[in-house]
Amino acid sequence: MLGSVGGCSTTTSGGAVGAERSQLLLVSSEQLEQVAAESYGKLRDEAAAKGVLNNDPALTQRVRGIAARIRPQTAVFRDDAPGWNWEVNVIGSDDINAFCMPGGKIVFYSGLIKRLNLSDSEIAVVMGHEVAHALREHSREQVSKAIAASAAIDIGAAVFGWGGTASSLAGLGYDALIATRFSRNDEKEADRIGLELAARAGYDPAAGVTLWQKMTQAGGGKPPEFLSSHPADEKRIAEVQSLLPVVQPLYEAAKRK
Repeated sequence: MLGSVGGCSTTTSGGAVGAERSQLLLVSSEQLEQVAAESYGKLRDEAAAKGVLNNDPALTQRVRGIAARIRPQTAVFRDDAPGWNWEVNVIGSDDINAFCMPGGKIVFYSGLIKRLNLSDSEIAVVMGHEVAHALREHSREQVSKAIAASAAIDIGAAVFGWGGTASSLAGLGYDALIATRFSRNDEKEADRIGLELAARAGYDPAAGVTLWQKMTQAGGGKPPEFLSSHPADEKRIAEVQSLLPVVQPLYEAAKRK
């Protein structure tokens, strides 16, 4: 079974892009998804209270439509993912940001789409990238690394149900889900898987090139904050271009369906 608890395993199959490796996983998917659902609910409720949750119906419909096409493609990487309790919301904000929490909890900030004037294909590449983090359970891996490196016995005890306080896990989980930046390797994996997801959903993967060019321009030569662990520079664009021969046939096949 993918993603077992207690040591090194893998959470996804490799897909056409070959994104597969062993991961340190010391906390269960269920535990982290619970933390994610609680954190996501809090963020959603706060946005609703401020009047900025899905306050642009047309944009919300557009983003949710793209998510609906990407969602079934996640089965290529893990067969349980299409059955997650997915949720997609758009927060009205000038921030250039988006994320997908464990279990398929997606948020797009309107500034990402409007300020960068993103096409549907570019939105799909961003969404595929963020969904890939959830598929690969990068947050779960980051939490597991923190546990392995931590001398805080009460956190480890709480994670494995040996006692301790639930708040310890909640705090650690929140840091990993929202505050902690993913590693460069995580970002590279998300690029690869995300490009394949977008292509399989019928979105032009070449949009990955124009997307990262826009990201770089928006940051004045530097990427937006949420991409700071993996700069959207010429090397990243070159890596996307190197994958196009692999994912372009998937896009062409999707268009014929």
